[in-house]
Amino acid sequence: MSQITFESPFLVHLVWLGVLLVVSVMWLRLGRARELSTLISERLRPHLVVRSGTGARWIYGSSMSLMLLFGILALMRPQGPATAQITHVGENSADIMVVLDLSKSMLAEDTAPNRLGRAKAEINELVDHLGGHRVGLVGFAGRASLLCPLTADHGFFELSMRGASPDTIGRGGTRIGEALSTAVRSFDDGQASRLILLVTDGEDHDSYPLEAADLAKESGIPVVAIGFGSEDGSPITLTDPETGASKMLQDSQGNVVNSALDGDTLREIALRTQGVYVPAGTKALDLESIVADHIEPIVRSNTEDRTKMVPSEEYLPLVLLSLLSMVMLVWAGGRVEGETS
Repeated sequence: MSQITFESPFLVHLVWLGVLLVVSVMWLRLGRARELSTLISERLRPHLVVRSGTGARWIYGSSMSLMLLFGILALMRPQGPATAQITHVGENSADIMVVLDLSKSMLAEDTAPNRLGRAKAEINELVDHLGGHRVGLVGFAGRASLLCPLTADHGFFELSMRGASPDTIGRGGTRIGEALSTAVRSFDDGQASRLILLVTDGEDHDSYPLEAADLAKESGIPVVAIGFGSEDGSPITLTDPETGASKMLQDSQGNVVNSALDGDTLREIALRTQGVYVPAGTKALDLESIVADHIEPIVRSNTEDRTKMVPSEEYLPLVLLSLLSMVMLVWAGGRVEGETS
């Protein structure tokens, strides 16, 4: 008991207020009894008034005193011996900019429902693993556009993701370099860890992606590149939503468009930025591994563990005793009220 200390010892002065309250209540009850004696004759008093015993009045006063005393002691926050706890010191959140390929090749149906639909589902599931981190969205094809600025509102991010399509950009092509540059410029000057999640299925069309990767490196932003599709190349099959007929995607000259993933460029982007390249192909992604192996380490690298001595809180028993005293007070109060019955 000698090791118990109080977080707010100055609240002990509330005891005087409690004493004043108990004395006032008991004095009012005694005055009430005296007034009753003057209004009713001594001969009729036994027939009209059922007086409570001295014990009930004593329990009433004692219960009120104990309820206030235990409550005040609980407010003072008694604390026991301190124990060692590990705490994280520093920034514990990350800003993650998703850079999503919205070119027409992402409508290829070599994975259900198509590459873009699958990419959106995978990204939304990945965001669900990110806790309180901020996320943003850059869409790109022949040009890049910020579709969702960095936000902790994941519902707004998913709404922006749902509306992203090739029509959002309106220009064909795959300009990875421009998309990366747009993503780098979209980060603010905060101290949170930063990461670019690049999701694409095509070759770059002369947008200098490696120079953009160097820009990300200079800003200390690693790139996790997820490549959809085959590096060997394959034709893009599209289904008309109205007729259900399938056809090969063709260019303006009528040639079948062959979509090939430029894995070498994506690997080099990840290497230059100290990120990682994930060749997804047409298989399902291991999202938990991506988060655990490539995203959470970036968050943890901006924090440090420290040992802190934290005292144990001992106020809960006092709260329970105060509540028990309140129950006794209510019970005794009902007995004391018999004075005026």
